[in-house]
Amino acid sequence: MAMTDDQRLLAERTASTRMTASEISRLPIDPGTGEALLPRAQPGYYPGYHTLSQQNFWDEATRNLVVGRVKQVPPLRFFSPEEAQLMQAILDRLLPQDDRDEAHKIPLLPFIDERLYTGRINGYRYAHMPPDADAYRLGLQGIDAIARHLHGQAFIALEPQKQEQVLLTLHDGTPPAGKEVWQRVSVNHFWMLLLQDAVSVYYAHPFAWDEVGYGGPAYPRGYIRLENGRPESWEVEEQRYAWAPPPTTLSGEASRAGEHGLDEPRRSDSGTH
Repeated sequence: MAMTDDQRLLAERTASTRMTASEISRLPIDPGTGEALLPRAQPGYYPGYHTLSQQNFWDEATRNLVVGRVKQVPPLRFFSPEEAQLMQAILDRLLPQDDRDEAHKIPLLPFIDERLYTGRINGYRYAHMPPDADAYRLGLQGIDAIARHLHGQAFIALEPQKQEQVLLTLHDGTPPAGKEVWQRVSVNHFWMLLLQDAVSVYYAHPFAWDEVGYGGPAYPRGYIRLENGRPESWEVEEQRYAWAPPPTTLSGEASRAGEHGLDEPRRSDSGTH
């Protein structure tokens, strides 16, 4: 049963009383009130839309695959406990999910771990890059080396903004430490490997489909309303809301893309956190 507005507000207020000041500081901000936007089950512009409510219209193979992404999260078998802790901290900065309640956070790390454990790749790799498994182990060492060089602490011990400063050096292709690592691993290709894995897992998950209003698998029913951006009968109308980046993030700052070849400054756009 769907929650009423009053029930949802009560749930959000209850959740806020269990959050630390540090956790609240990582939340996106309502620019009108200056207050933090509390975690919710479904962030995004499509409240009340749930892709999984349509699963009875999918064929069995599709249904098993999509539902499995929610109910069958793989165990960690590739990363060591220390590597997994570091990798989770990195993913928390690449794709923050502070605006999601705990029950609806998308498990990025387990599915990336599964890909590396099973050796699944895109069918190619760059000649000057080691296999993905080796690239990750080396890249994590390089990230920790940068953190210790810039801030004198391990990456996992840093506050979010300092963690983002470390990752920004990868984005810009200018890591100031870990030279022996980046001689074996292209920093630009490692950065893109990280992003590709994180984004691929996130947007393959039905909770992310709810967030962006994606209608889910079209087979076998298919789509009907193919013009003018009209929602299907089982979808909902977009309801936009304004937000600003958290004060503890670099997301709102303009920056040059450096080695990636873009000359214009990057600026944050309105949208979901």
